[in-house]
Amino acid sequence: MTTVAVIDYGMGNIRSVSKALEYVGGDAQIMVSYDPERILHADHVVFPGVGALRDCMSELQRLELDDVIRECARTRPFLGICLGMQALMDFSEENGGTPGLGIIPGRTVMFPGGSGDAPLKIPHMGWNRVHQMHAHALWEGIPQDSYFYFVHSYYIEPRDAAVVAATTDYGVSFAAALSRGNIFAAQFHPEKSQQAGLKLLANFLAWDGEI
Repeated sequence: MTTVAVIDYGMGNIRSVSKALEYVGGDAQIMVSYDPERILHADHVVFPGVGALRDCMSELQRLELDDVIRECARTRPFLGICLGMQALMDFSEENGGTPGLGIIPGRTVMFPGGSGDAPLKIPHMGWNRVHQMHAHALWEGIPQDSYFYFVHSYYIEPRDAAVVAATTDYGVSFAAALSRGNIFAAQFHPEKSQQAGLKLLANFLAWDGEI
C-alpha cells in the first residue's frame, strides 16, 4: 500500500488537499502529519501551503521540518503546491526578503501592479490556462492549455528555465509548474481545479518519481 504524507505546518488548505487525494487515491493511505518520522517513512510527500513565506519558514523551522522536506525532495516523489512551490526557491521578495529552502535555485517575485486604465489585479485569483512545456507523467491525460485555479500574489523565477514544466500568462508569462527529477511543483491548486486537478493528483500518486 502506498503511503502519502501531506505536510501539516498550520498553513494551507490541508483538509481540501487530503480529501482530494483520498478521492483519487484508491487504497493509498493518506496521512496529514507534522511528525518528521512519519513524513520520512512515507512513499510520496505533498507540501501544500497558502500565506506568507516568512511565516511558512518560521513554522517549518519550529517544527524541525525544513531538513525533513529537503530530504524528501531528494529521495521520493514530491509535490509542492502554491506556497509549497515558492518555498522550494532560494529567496522571496516577500516581507522585504525571506530565504527559502534552497532546493531549486531561483527566487520568488511579486507581480507587477501595472498602470493605466486596466491595472493588473493582485492577487492573481481564479481560473487560468496552463501551457505544458514538456511531457511529464503528471500531465498524462490532461489536455494542453487546460484551466487550473490560482490564488497568489507572487510568482517564481527559477534560475534554470529547463525546470519550467508549464507556464501561465497574467501580465507576464510565469512558471505555473516546475519539474526536476522526483520533484513536481505547481503554483495552481490542483485540489481546487476540478477534473484536471484531480487527474494531476491521481497521476502523482501513480508516479514513481521518474521523468
